[in-house]
Amino acid sequence: MSKDYYDILGVSKDASESEIKKAYRKLARKYHPDINPGNEEAEQKFKEISASYDCLSNKEKRKIYDEFGEEGLRAGFDAEKAREYKQWSSFQQAGGGSRQGSGKYQAYEDIFGDLFGFADARDAYKTSRPSRGRDVQHEMTVDLVSALKGFETEISMQKNRECPGCHGTGTDPNSPISTCSTCGGSGRLNVAGGPMRFTQACPDCKGDGKKGTPCRQCGGAGQVLGMEKIRVVIPQGVKEGSKVRVAGKGEPGFNGGKPGDLYLIIRLKPHPLLRREDDNLYMEIPVTIREAMAGATITLPTIEGQIKLKVPPKSQSGQTLKLKGKGALNLKTKQMGDLMVKLAVKVPRTDDQEILEAAEKIDRAYPDDLRRDIRL
Repeated sequence: MSKDYYDILGVSKDASESEIKKAYRKLARKYHPDINPGNEEAEQKFKEISASYDCLSNKEKRKIYDEFGEEGLRAGFDAEKAREYKQWSSFQQAGGGSRQGSGKYQAYEDIFGDLFGFADARDAYKTSRPSRGRDVQHEMTVDLVSALKGFETEISMQKNRECPGCHGTGTDPNSPISTCSTCGGSGRLNVAGGPMRFTQACPDCKGDGKKGTPCRQCGGAGQVLGMEKIRVVIPQGVKEGSKVRVAGKGEPGFNGGKPGDLYLIIRLKPHPLLRREDDNLYMEIPVTIREAMAGATITLPTIEGQIKLKVPPKSQSGQTLKLKGKGALNLKTKQMGDLMVKLAVKVPRTDDQEILEAAEKIDRAYPDDLRRDIRL
């Protein structure tokens, strides 16, 4: 069970910054490892004090902690999503709201509810029939080389999950089950009379005809918000904006319905050497003056390992050489793009007279003034 940061520092929840700092200094002096060598209890206490001060001395962290507790400080926690979940959960407990999707009409009963003036037509959707969970989108940032190769990893993300207390039913499993007094056990209520008669699922028992005490852990919603570790496989060749589907890892379904899917939206980190355009990769490689003039075979890295590249004689700085099939994999066609290698002739930085004289001889090989046709 997590401890309260305010209790650890011995301050009230409305303590000022100076009061928090004063309390921390006093406790830190008392439990510091240098003052208590070999005392594991004091060392653990010092860690708790330090963690508490790190949170409460930071305005943003303290605000999140006050609202969500220690859960809000975990990596990947989404405060906005947590607030949305709280609103959704409260609405569910109040007997309103749909469990999937958005918009005015969630099921045919909603339309009839509008036509015949039913007070809260959306309750019609809260039935005992199985319904699929919502799909979830989550952005994932990866480096370019990993995206080109593909990889498997584990991510932690915050999302709704099935309540462990009631296993998604929303009802306390230890509570007695009784016939619903609202619908008399039929599970349906009339919403219109006359020649056309329509019914909707009873909002109290959700169409079961029986009801029990709402689960205390989820308040009857059947779901709780939490962190989950998910093993994902990123296929070879994903690019910026690619959408990777992880089946069954969205939000849980209701009443035995299937869970939704998780969709990872790929964001790529820029690479210092490589860049991708469509399915082609671009790379700049330095070469010496001799290699450019006389030609050479050089070694360069690719996503498949080291390869040899032939630099033709009389190559120019900025010239681009193509390595066919050494680019990125196209996820749809399964064809490889090309690797485009741009040569950058590098001049040595030296004061060696012999080398400078050799450079002067090279200058004589130019037939004309290189800047003759440059005009503004």
